[in-house]
Parts: sequence; C-alpha cells; structure tokens
Amino acid sequence: MLLGGRFAIGARLAVVTGMLTAAVSSADSETLEQALVLSYQNNPQLNAQRAATRATDENVSIALSGYRPRLTATGSLSEVYLENVARVPLPPGFARTAGENAVATVGASASQTLFNGFQTGNRTRQAEAQVYAARETLRATEQTVLLSAATAYMNLLRDAAILELQRSNVNVLETMLRQTRDRFSAGEVTRTDVAQAESRLAGGRSQYLSAESNFVTSKAQYQQAIGVPPGRLRAATPVDRFSPRTLKASLVRSSTEHPTITAAMYAVDAAVFQVKIAEGTLYPALTLQGSVNKSFGSANALDNLQSFSAAIGAQLSVPLYQGGQEYATIRQAKETLGQRRLDLDTAREAVRSNATQAWGQLEAAKAQIESTMAQVNAAEISLNGVREEARVGQRTTLDVLNAQQELVNARAALVTAQRDRVVASYTVLSGVGSLSPQILGLKVQQYDAVTHSHQIRDAWIGVRTPDGR
Repeated sequence: MLLGGRFAIGARLAVVTGMLTAAVSSADSETLEQALVLSYQNNPQLNAQRAATRATDENVSIALSGYRPRLTATGSLSEVYLENVARVPLPPGFARTAGENAVATVGASASQTLFNGFQTGNRTRQAEAQVYAARETLRATEQTVLLSAATAYMNLLRDAAILELQRSNVNVLETMLRQTRDRFSAGEVTRTDVAQAESRLAGGRSQYLSAESNFVTSKAQYQQAIGVPPGRLRAATPVDRFSPRTLKASLVRSSTEHPTITAAMYAVDAAVFQVKIAEGTLYPALTLQGSVNKSFGSANALDNLQSFSAAIGAQLSVPLYQGGQEYATIRQAKETLGQRRLDLDTAREAVRSNATQAWGQLEAAKAQIESTMAQVNAAEISLNGVREEARVGQRTTLDVLNAQQELVNARAALVTAQRDRVVASYTVLSGVGSLSPQILGLKVQQYDAVTHSHQIRDAWIGVRTPDGR
C-alpha cells in the first residue's frame, strides 16, 4: 500500500471553497454593504471631490454679483502746509499768507451696471452649468470609490480563502511526506518517492508564502479603500438585480445616465456661454454712478472750513478697438467649444466601450464559475480514485501528488471565479452609471450637493461656510 487512511486530511480543503458562497455566522463579521458605507463616509478622495463641488457652487454667487451694486466708503486725514503770495493794488506790492491746515475727508461712492453686453447673465448660466458638471463629476467619483471598495473587499476575501487553501495543502503535503518516509524506511518505496514528496512540500510552502504576501497586500489595499482595518468578512452576492438584463439595454442606459457623459454635456454648455461672454465685450457698457463727499478743511485755501459735494450720473463706454485682444478671445472660446464637443463624443465612445467590456466580463465570470465547479468536482473524483489505486499499488506517489495539486489549483480557480463574478456585477452597474448608494440601498445618510448650492446662492455677505468654517 502506497498511502494510508490519513490522506483523508485532504478533505479539509473542501471547506475553504465555501468562503465565497456561504455567509460567516458571526455577530462581529462585516458585510460588503457595511464596507461600502464606510468607504462612502470616509474615503478622502470622495470627500475631496465633495469639497471641490462646494467650491464650484460659489461660481454662481460670484457671477450673480454682477447684478448687484458696488459700494465703497473712503476717508482720509492729512496735515497740509499752505503758503500763498498774492499781488495787491493798494499800496502796490505783494501779500504773503502761510499756515497749516488739518484736512479730513469722508465720502462714499456707488456704481450699478445697467448693461454689459449680457455678460452677467451668461456668466451666471455658465456657472450653473459648471455646478451641474461638478455634481456629475462627484457622481462619477462616487462610482469609482464604491467600485474600488467592492473590489478591495472581494480581493481580501479571495486572498484569505486562497491562503487557507494553501495552508491546508501544506498540512496535507507534510502528512504525505511523513508517510512516504515511513514507507521508505520499511523498504516499500524508493528514495525517489521521498524526494518527490519533499519537492512538492517545498513548492507548497512557497505557494503558501506567496498567498500570505498577497493577503497582507490586500489588507493594506482594503484599509486604503474602506478607511478602516478589515474585520471578519462575510461572503458577498452579485448585484445583477440592479443592472439591465441585456447588453443593448445596458448601452442605452449608459448613454443617458452615465456621469462621464452628462458631465461632458454640461461642459459643452459652459463652453457655449463662454463664447457669448467673450462676444459681450464688443457691446457697449452702461453704468450708473453716484458719489457723496464731505471735507473739513481744505488743501487749497486756509479760510475754507468745510465743503460738501454729491453727484449722480451715467457712464456709457463703447469699445472701438483694443488691439485685437477681444477678437482673439472670441476665436479662442469657439475653439474650446469645439474641443468640448469632441470630448463629449470621446466620453460616449469610452462609456460604450467600458459598458460592453464590463458586460463581457460578467458573462465570462458566470461561465467561469460553472467550468471551475465542474473542474473541482472532477479533481475531487480523480484524487479519490488515484488514492484508491495507490493503495493497491497501481499508482505512484507522484500520481497522488499531481492529483492533489490539481485539486488545489481547481479550488483556487473557483475562489477566484467567485470573486470575479461579484466584482463583474458591480463593474456592470458602474458601467451603466448606476453604482450609487441610492441604487444599492445602502443604509447611510447620502450627501446632497444641492443643499449647499441653495445655502450660498443668494448670500450677499458673510465669510463663514454653511458648516461653520
């Protein structure tokens, strides 16, 4: 007999493949949904994009300031030395006066733009388009962060399962080596059989160390994506229920809902308004101006005690020629508009390509699971058969070692296929632009970019942000 009954230890490997198909019954275990919530709350890339969106909201307030008056108050205080020499008729000669005078002046001025070639209105509409584009960019960042979090979660789950596989494989190979050495001592096998068992054990330990390294790397990537160290992870399920049923439906949804496309569309709108703003510099500008000034003392006459002046009027400015700068600016804006339209076409093609690729990966992952499950079943039958044949001397130690390795490889491939299946379902959802907390139903307070925009849109004064800074 080549191998004894202790080879039943290999059955321990069958438990590992369940890590990605059955949930861990532990009160302190962590689900993928919980990991996505943590990532949505803590990810610095997402929080930075939210801050960028809030900063873009201020562009609307800046543009609306063009409708509002400009008020300026001035004041000055100075000490003036005056010396005056005047001709006097009787008696003929000159009269000289000299002295110091304290001069204080206070005043206020106001101006209101009445017409500037529709630049203020176009700037406001451009700023609103930029806000909408920033919101879509934020939505795209949310998708990227959530997909990265799901990928990191599944990678760690996969690497943990493969690490356990390799650990169990090393235990089995150590048992095989002990049994082979015992049989060599009894003269039942040759030194070659012992060397083969030793070689396979060394290879198994190398694979275990590699799996351990991958596991440590995945833990670090998990903390980077989620924001907290990993706990005990539960198995995750695909999210196909949220995705379109066919590739055609996926392409239709992605062409209308994907944030990359909608952000590019708003960028085109902003570029259109930029052309109109540049053209507005060729129009006349009409401004209403007023001022009030009160002076105590005079810088020109010692006997002038105080004076008051007030003025109101309108100023019309008609641009005639400014060296050609305004015309170059208009041409530049038109070229930028053409670029934004091409960027929109590029975004559409990229989204279409990514959605098609994601759909293909999902279909491949489904088929891969079926094939690897069949491979595992066949490898298990093969290993059991080789063991029985080895008992009666019809198989060698190398045959059993090979069958053992094929089973380990098949189970590792099944774990990887199960990981790919879940990640592919999230990738498809991201590809059609629907990977969001709302669609996934995450139990988290969702960030509302519209609220901040409404809070600051009509703020005339104040330096504090809505959160108190």
